[in-house]
Amino acid sequence: MPNLGSDRSASVIGSGPAGLMAADVLSHAGVKVKLYDHMPSPGRKLLRAGIGGLNLTHGEDTELFLRRYTPQSALLLQAIERFNALSVRNFVEKLGIPTYIGSSGRIFPTSMKASPLLRAWLKRLYHQKVELELKTRWQGFSNNGELHLISAEDRELLIRTDVTVLALGGASWPKLGSDAAWVTHLPGVRIAPLRPSNVGILIDWPTRLLNHAGQPIKDCRAWKTAGDPIVSGDMILTSYGLEGGVIYALGPLERGDTFQLDLRPQLSEDILLARLSSQRSGLNISNRWRRAGLSPLEMDWLRETLAKSEWSRTDLVAHTIKNMTVNVSGTRPLSEAISTAGGICLSNLDENFMLNTYPGVFCAGEMLDVDAPTGGYLLTAALATGYAAGQGALNWLKKHP
Repeated sequence: MPNLGSDRSASVIGSGPAGLMAADVLSHAGVKVKLYDHMPSPGRKLLRAGIGGLNLTHGEDTELFLRRYTPQSALLLQAIERFNALSVRNFVEKLGIPTYIGSSGRIFPTSMKASPLLRAWLKRLYHQKVELELKTRWQGFSNNGELHLISAEDRELLIRTDVTVLALGGASWPKLGSDAAWVTHLPGVRIAPLRPSNVGILIDWPTRLLNHAGQPIKDCRAWKTAGDPIVSGDMILTSYGLEGGVIYALGPLERGDTFQLDLRPQLSEDILLARLSSQRSGLNISNRWRRAGLSPLEMDWLRETLAKSEWSRTDLVAHTIKNMTVNVSGTRPLSEAISTAGGICLSNLDENFMLNTYPGVFCAGEMLDVDAPTGGYLLTAALATGYAAGQGALNWLKKHP
């Protein structure tokens, strides 16, 4: 992309990964970029994501990687193919942040922290002459198409700019800046209702299982219906239900949904049946199950799932352990969700991620109606759409000198 010169201007609203990427693309091409955020510091949700180790992306096969996203939109998938997992890794390493692939295929910075990455990125943007304006909230557009902003001093600002990239996030973790206040500022744009994704589910646990709240359930498998993809990993039994990677990977769950759970995927049903059947008949049920290797949590779950008259049926016990039905009674609130489903429908965007009804205005990141499980897919989508929106804005500037 040729240098467009600093006489061209761009405003990027939102300093999360998508906004930072759009600002990077534009400023690297010589465009004068102002980056706005209503929070006191940039990249707050990125820093929060790095508390447990920043999962940048995933090293799995491209075809499988792309299947993780909903909707299966050509616009979205092409953007992710252009700025894929390898692109993410190369970009981060060019910032001086080494990465590695974990045993699960997930890719992390070797430091397992987000702060060194954010510092290096902001330093790069500074050298590319990006101006950062914090505590400045976007309020939509004026009748003349200007950006309407409220400054830290509560002054109203009307800014004219050649192109604008909106990367305002969703509605998860509003304390970190993603409060979805932008929804009311885009009249004429179709916005799918915002709902929680990658969030804990509610289950009406009996008292016996509440005694196990806080305990992990490791190496389990889950699936929604026969023929659906099977997801593997860990989760935690909580006082309100279940939380963790397996739950998130199942995709959106709502009240009334059910899914199946295999608590012992490392053992076939036949082997589990053999272990249960090999116990002496004189032992009581608890000792038989314990000697067969069942955990206290599994034993209590069986007691609540099966009738007492069925506890001695080893075939039914083995089958239930491998096919536990879980009934969902709801989800935790959107403010607790890792990410937001819903947002600006992709049909509102052209091939450059520009809003059809707002010429020169581009959108990226979590404010788009894009969903994916945890595992690096969400961050990759934010970076890929930020890159696409930045490139789209450059294309617009070239065609409108």
